[in-house]
Amino acid sequence: MRITDIKTLVVNAHLRNWIFVKVETDQGLYGWGEATLEWKTRAVVGAINDLKPLLIGEDARDITRLSEIMTKHSFWQLGVIGKTAISGIDIALWDIRGKALGEPVWRLLGGKTHDKIKLYTHLGLGESTAVYDSLETNRVIEQALEVIETGYRALKVVFIPYINYTASLREVKHVENMMGRLREAVGNDIDIMVDFHGRPGSASAAVQFIKALEPAHPLFVEEVIQPGDPMAMRDIRNKILCPLATGERLTSAAEFEKYFMLRAIDVAQPDLCHCGGFTEAMRIGAMAAVAGIGIAPHNPLGPIAGVAALHYDIATPNFIIQERMEVVPWFHDVIDGHPDLRNGYWLLPEEPGLGIEINEDVAAQHPYKQEPTNVIQAATISDGTIVHW
Repeated sequence: MRITDIKTLVVNAHLRNWIFVKVETDQGLYGWGEATLEWKTRAVVGAINDLKPLLIGEDARDITRLSEIMTKHSFWQLGVIGKTAISGIDIALWDIRGKALGEPVWRLLGGKTHDKIKLYTHLGLGESTAVYDSLETNRVIEQALEVIETGYRALKVVFIPYINYTASLREVKHVENMMGRLREAVGNDIDIMVDFHGRPGSASAAVQFIKALEPAHPLFVEEVIQPGDPMAMRDIRNKILCPLATGERLTSAAEFEKYFMLRAIDVAQPDLCHCGGFTEAMRIGAMAAVAGIGIAPHNPLGPIAGVAALHYDIATPNFIIQERMEVVPWFHDVIDGHPDLRNGYWLLPEEPGLGIEINEDVAAQHPYKQEPTNVIQAATISDGTIVHW
């Protein structure tokens, strides 16, 4: 079963352009993957086109071999753009393999380890303004209750202010009050996660905010500092009482290994569209399990990314909870075969491969547009200093 072509389909979904990847074979089978990367759309599409000549004529069933080719024959060390390109192709290859064997991808990854998959979403179900402009307490509570009314039993908030290396008492108290009122409003049966988005510029500032959140018992706090400093993460973990998560911007098992070796986190958050697809994500999950660390995959992306995460979650014993966002009103129209969602859980799909098909007519109605930059340009503090979004 030889690869004959690799194509991309870009679909604009406001804050992100979804990059769908289609791998075609000489037997008529094809697979779909996703390689979405914010504000890097054209670069990722170019990287996929650069990888394509390495794979044309190769057997689509030899997925590990093809992952090795893409990684090692690129010569240069691959950053997030290259790894995202590889991820989209890898996911599509597993889709092909499942279709060829008549089995869902999760069975090929080792089979069922859960009967259903717990989900969480963001305020506004993921609409960008609701997610990233959530610093007003009453509005946050109102939107959280709206999420719960849709059936979710878990939600994530992003209400850490834009700061630099220190946090003022006013900022810390505002976060403490907001979290306390949110917990009171939703009750103790709802899981709350707090995404710091890497905004604190120092470990000490991150700890101040985490301590303010702890009385409300978050399920975990996420990306409390910028990625790449596992020693600082270990120091933070040793000073706090609630679970600590990171990983959405780590792109390989090698990068995760440093955190696992130090036991610097409690929850790993690989993104299948950035870390190398199923092939690398399975390694990351296994390494985390050995270190006693749970898995809660990152996914604010398109519908293929969500379905891929579902298959991964089913086969991952140390899975905890799955992120999901419906960022545009036509989210359900662009693919056929959405997973069955009931009471905040995904049920297990039984269709071969990923079990989805792209509606290319709907996709064509939303062509590429430049992603908006205003949401990240807001990351500036009062004295004009540029800080992390």
